[in-house]
Amino acid sequence: MIESTGPIDSLTRTLKNPCLGIIPARYRSRRFPGKPLVAIMGKPMFWHVWQRARRCPYFEEVYLATDDDRIAEAARELAVPVVMTRTDHNSGTDRVFEAAQKLDASPESVIVNIQGDEPALQPAMLSQLIAPFEDPGVQVATLARIIAASQAQSPDLVKVVMDKSGRALYFSRASIPYTRGDAPPAYRGHIGLYAFRMSALERFVALDPGQLEQLEKLEQLRFLENGIPIQVVPTCHVCQGVDRPTDIAKVIQLLQAETD
Repeated sequence: MIESTGPIDSLTRTLKNPCLGIIPARYRSRRFPGKPLVAIMGKPMFWHVWQRARRCPYFEEVYLATDDDRIAEAARELAVPVVMTRTDHNSGTDRVFEAAQKLDASPESVIVNIQGDEPALQPAMLSQLIAPFEDPGVQVATLARIIAASQAQSPDLVKVVMDKSGRALYFSRASIPYTRGDAPPAYRGHIGLYAFRMSALERFVALDPGQLEQLEKLEQLRFLENGIPIQVVPTCHVCQGVDRPTDIAKVIQLLQAETD
């Protein structure tokens, strides 16, 4: 079932092909069950993500994709467009693909996987992510920012190295690039927002997980292992996701600071 409030008003698209934002939202989570519905300043988390994402001028519409009736009902009450999906998806990417299929996305459409646990998301990040698709040759894009050498040591923060044109060479939990000289390199931390051509997304979900993907536990390596280039867009914005209940207070502080 697909429900929509219609196109976003007063926004101008500059892409030749449709651009859809999809927020995957599932109730079951080992670390934080019911996370999409947690209240933040009187509204569920998914509502904050949706409200901020729809401020990006590239989108025709932003949808919530869920398999849970509780989340879907809350979305309907708040007039958030919702797509019901299957319960057996292995990842949010698979859920996004099913939703895009139900929305009849064409092969050249741009589909953006918007993390549902980023209620302080900066709309400008989405614009940066989507802008490369003005080039019809771009198939997949993601974001990265400069990080400190101390941050690069953490396996929880994924690093990326690129070629001169900005295409990803590799993503790793290890500190890359390794340096044997005196001057430290400019480490780039990956930000887990993705945009895809529908054709590239369809190819991705049809592929088996790759060896490097399984070793690093990094889904994006499936693209690189199969010769699908990823354009990495630099950003200075920082995300504050919600991984556990203690992160809620940090997000509220950020949101309140914006209104002060």
